[in-house]
Amino acid sequence: MAYFNRNLAQKLENTVKTFSATYLSGARQCGKSTLVRHLMSLDNINYTTFDTTTVRIAAKKDPDAFIAGLPKDKINVIDEVQRVPAVSLVIKKWIDEKRFEGNGKALFLLTGSANIAVLPKLAKALVGRIAILTLYPFSAAEINKSNINFIDKLWNDNLTVKNYKKANIVKMIKNASFPEIALDKDMDTNTWMDSYFNTILDRDAVEFAKINKPELIYQLLVSLSSRVGSLANNDNIMKETGFNHTTYEKYKSFCNAVYLTFEIQPWAKPNRLEKRFVKSKKIYFTDTNFLCYLIRRDIEEIYKNDPSLMGHIFENFIASEIMKSASALPGKFYVSHFNPVRGDGKETDFVIEKDNGETIAIEVKLDSSLNDKDFKNLELCRDTIGNKFKKGIVIYTGEDLVPYGNKIWAVPVNYLWEE
Repeated sequence: MAYFNRNLAQKLENTVKTFSATYLSGARQCGKSTLVRHLMSLDNINYTTFDTTTVRIAAKKDPDAFIAGLPKDKINVIDEVQRVPAVSLVIKKWIDEKRFEGNGKALFLLTGSANIAVLPKLAKALVGRIAILTLYPFSAAEINKSNINFIDKLWNDNLTVKNYKKANIVKMIKNASFPEIALDKDMDTNTWMDSYFNTILDRDAVEFAKINKPELIYQLLVSLSSRVGSLANNDNIMKETGFNHTTYEKYKSFCNAVYLTFEIQPWAKPNRLEKRFVKSKKIYFTDTNFLCYLIRRDIEEIYKNDPSLMGHIFENFIASEIMKSASALPGKFYVSHFNPVRGDGKETDFVIEKDNGETIAIEVKLDSSLNDKDFKNLELCRDTIGNKFKKGIVIYTGEDLVPYGNKIWAVPVNYLWEE
């Protein structure tokens, strides 16, 4: 399988060099191992994986002996590190000893298919010693080999009037996915998704999350799939699935932890603004093809026959593209949704904010033409945020990039992957 450049590559390389340990997390099959092996020369890396039964058993039996047996003059990569939690304290001891010797950088590159926040032994042992990065499936730019980070471009470049060719949205959503699906055109996507999801249920849900009835995760995901882009009403979801509060929170947290889903927090600045904001989160799926798999609908058929559902799928696609781009940029970016309680329905789909308060807002419209009312939400967002508001855009399926007022633009979806 051909290697495709990943937007996260440069950030990962810089991070590994400057931290004692780096944890690269991300969904299964999103390309973590391929990226790691591509970045590091064979002379500088020692690779092992806890997905191999013999290696995993050896590490569990004697973590001290296993870590002591790793080469001292290389960056040690341990793949799927969450499968042997006991190595965490041993890695901490190694790092502390190397720091005392004055050689405490570029020691470990750990990868895993679970968010470190739900790996308490690893997180607690390596606090202050580890940097955390997240890799997602292919972005639209990556699969098109354009090496564009559209958030970086949007933040730093001045927009100018431009015409794009009409995008093939269905093709782009299909390709902005897991590498194996994107690169193997003969792959049956549904069969691949069946295998992928069963692996998560059989291995991660039981072994990692200690979930007794992993088959119920499917029930929750189907319920969530009908609420993409909507404010999450937890009571309604629990009523529909029959889960009590404890089970619901455990299962939902698991889906987020293994990158099947992610949540967008509400934006609010209660200490600075005389406004109240909706407190509910919004739910999205990391991979839009997985979303289509759950609802058992073909995306081409949806595009032709169900514009309302296609609008939600398009919004999910943009949400995932935002997360892919934001994760690859230096520094910290906060992604939220803007929804004032008394905003007369003027909700903005996504707000991306830096530590210094600078903000970009994004609305998503599955339309090839726009009018004034399509920009009302952004105008309220702009006026509320004030001088920290940098740009507001409506991403749509039309062809013209044009201004629609002060700091507000209509932007064709092609902007995400074309120069």
